Amino acid sequence: MKWDTLIITALCTGMRKSELLNCTWSDIDFENMTIEVSPKKNIDYTWEWFIKDTDRRTLPLTKDVVQMLADHQSQQLEGYPYMFVPPARYDFIQQLRKQGKWTLRDARLKVINNFSRQFEKILKRANIRNRKFHCLRNTAITNWFANGMSEYDVMILAGHSSFSTTHGFYLAVGMIWLIVQEQQHRRL
Repeated sequence: MKWDTLIITALCTGMRKSELLNCTWSDIDFENMTIEVSPKKNIDYTWEWFIKDTDRRTLPLTKDVVQMLADHQSQQLEGYPYMFVPPARYDFIQQLRKQGKWTLRDARLKVINNFSRQFEKILKRANIRNRKFHCLRNTAITNWFANGMSEYDVMILAGHSSFSTTHGFYLAVGMIWLIVQEQQHRRL
């Protein structure tokens, strides 16, 4: 697993874990610097998977993330469509699919064995405690707000099905921002 590229992509795009793990190389437009979050069909080389709240969305990538993904792709073996699924795991999933032992739920929860345990080891080495992979998504959304993006644009990029989800998050971030500003003002 190419953890550094996965984490940086999550921080840039705000994609959910399941969205990242079900992302294929055909979802990337290197020229336009975008990545598409799209459902997958159950065909020979991809398994069925659906997006949580929306049909699909296209997210911008930074130049640095595009370069990381291009470098990652150049190191991939031919014939493996998923960006973050190691070849051995992909082969194993394909065997399960042929045996009828791979479900839509598995495509959401079991793409990478021991994902959370592996991520926790990375956090421990970085001396970060009590965090989940989803915190990367929260950080991305918070950064979008901090950089002045509108609630509507954040809703679209985050793939929220309702404005109330984004608005609730925005209010929480806004309150934290006000508290920080107030504390800084008091110090002056």
